[in-house]
Amino acid sequence: MKQAATAGGVTKTAGRDTWKIGETTLTSRFFLGTGLFPNPYVQIEAIEASGAEVLTFAIRRVNLEAAEDDSILQHLQDRKFIYLPNTSGARTAEEAVRIARLARASGLSDWVKVEISANERTLLPDPIETLKATEILVKEGFTVLPYISDDPIICKKLEEAGAAAIMPGAAPIGTGLGILNPYNIGLIVEESHIPVIVDAGLGTASDVTQAMELGVSGVLMNTPVAKAKNPAGMAEAMKLAISAGRLAYLSGRMSKKRYASASSGLESLKLQ
Repeated sequence: MKQAATAGGVTKTAGRDTWKIGETTLTSRFFLGTGLFPNPYVQIEAIEASGAEVLTFAIRRVNLEAAEDDSILQHLQDRKFIYLPNTSGARTAEEAVRIARLARASGLSDWVKVEISANERTLLPDPIETLKATEILVKEGFTVLPYISDDPIICKKLEEAGAAAIMPGAAPIGTGLGILNPYNIGLIVEESHIPVIVDAGLGTASDVTQAMELGVSGVLMNTPVAKAKNPAGMAEAMKLAISAGRLAYLSGRMSKKRYASASSGLESLKLQ
């Protein structure tokens, strides 16, 4: 198949829009969190509707001494997913590294989402501690996906530290405010040579479409799906929004203009 490189290290293959994190090829651009669902059955319905290949969860929610029997994971054993454990709850790089090592030792995954919150009210990420943890975990062979603010400078430093993807937040976790700074997200995509995944703050399908139109490689969501009246329905809506936004990005939007221009040509419509 014919291939062409696009922004963010993403590869567009004619007829099949795939992308890679590290050496892993993905077809879905939807990363789904597993928390907050009312029960496991609703959770599974939403996962199936989303088409997600990558599932994320807080390592601290999992019983690492018997991960295969854990209440979160036991309902997913018959399905093939890539697990992305996160270090939610960590306040320092040292804590995040320790949590990641415990997850790998339990056999969960070599992938880790570094999540270090500096403020309990906003849950905004600590950029300094996140960079420290990323540097350590990359050297230890982890596939590291750091959750970070929408600052293009720190995102670049995380890429240079060896992150496999960057996960800038659209807005604080769980707020559903949508993309507060689309200009910054666009800059991050332009500067990045690794996938950019918008993580946190998205609220509904239009937010997702906007993110994809900005050229990000994927989105990670939990609350907007789990807290919807119909989680499976919202998961499908988000999947469709990802496809629509991605196709619009690849197709290229028209240039914005300051003044009106008639589509049929104004001069030809004037009466003589």
